[in-house]
Amino acid sequence: MNFQGAKYCSHCGARVDRAEVPGAAPQRCPRCRVGMEAVAIGTSMLRECPRCQGIWAGTESLQQICADREQQGAVLGMAAPVPANQAVVIEENIRYVPCPVCQQLMNRINFAKCSHIVVDVCNQHGTWFDKDELRGIVEFIRGGGLEKARFKEKAELEAQKRALQAGLTGGVWGTGDRPQRSDHLDWGEGLSAAASVLARLLR
Repeated sequence: MNFQGAKYCSHCGARVDRAEVPGAAPQRCPRCRVGMEAVAIGTSMLRECPRCQGIWAGTESLQQICADREQQGAVLGMAAPVPANQAVVIEENIRYVPCPVCQQLMNRINFAKCSHIVVDVCNQHGTWFDKDELRGIVEFIRGGGLEKARFKEKAELEAQKRALQAGLTGGVWGTGDRPQRSDHLDWGEGLSAAASVLARLLR
């Protein structure tokens, strides 16, 4: 917790000031469709919606926040604390929103597959965070969430490898000249695709 307007975190010394960046190319909020403000939080360049307070983080900026503890401190410093008694709003009618860059509808994923925070992701350009979601992600990371996610992913890949080896040993390829597909292979490809998306976010 820091005083509003403080430029440095009183605990770790990270820069927590928010500066608007003039002259940035216009981008519209995926939710409100109004122009977003280009802001610098520490050294991370982000886009912020003045209406819904959502945040757009480009791929490089998000990778920087995930890897750099000082940048995490800057994000936590600029965000207002969430009241403990505030009710959690559950989105009943899920709406897919377009990427601010390419305008293609983004995928909705559970960040790191275990954070319980669902974000909108364009694999090529970045991630959209609704109000307070980026703060929640940073707290998840600082609590060791990424390490737990990587350990879980490694265990799943090892299980998939063992399942494939057991299937090959059991003759799942069939007797024809061309190998037949199996449930193990379908599952393995799906897991590999999920691992690829996770790698883009976490590495």
